[in-house]
Amino acid sequence: MLLIAAAPRMDVSIRTAVPGDAAAVVRILNPIIEARMFTVFDAPFTVEVEREYIANFPSRGVFHVAVRDEDQRVIGFQSLEPFATYTRAFDHVGVVGTYVDAGVRRQGVARRLFEATLRTARQKGYAKLFTFVRADNPPALRTYLDQGFRVIGTAQRHARIDGLYIDEILIEKWLDDDAKS
Repeated sequence: MLLIAAAPRMDVSIRTAVPGDAAAVVRILNPIIEARMFTVFDAPFTVEVEREYIANFPSRGVFHVAVRDEDQRVIGFQSLEPFATYTRAFDHVGVVGTYVDAGVRRQGVARRLFEATLRTARQKGYAKLFTFVRADNPPALRTYLDQGFRVIGTAQRHARIDGLYIDEILIEKWLDDDAKS
């Protein structure tokens, strides 16, 4: 039997993203997009577009970056945005996305991002987080499930990239179980 040991945990600090992080975010995100395996984004981002996105991020949103303490390199990020702004009926719901540099996955980076984002989400009045995970991305689904998310359904043939349909798993997490009633 082959045993694969988890990589050692590294020292990571979590902070709010600033426009100056745009190049680091793009450095992490674009290879994921180009791999065509882990996200439904289908076109790479430019540093300028990402800088503008961060600069104009919603005030109720949460955008954290994970910085490796050893060299101050941004190695992951997580964003949380309001689910919808066209009605107040969804003010309690946020949509979350999590991305970690391929070279440092399975080392606790996502876990640290979740700790900070969940705490801040509660402070900003969110009661529920929601997202989609590609059905062909079991490691990402496992990461979210480990954080207490639960599967609520499958959107079949929900995304189409390069002519191929991709199912997406719908997941949610209540930040306070009492909020469900």
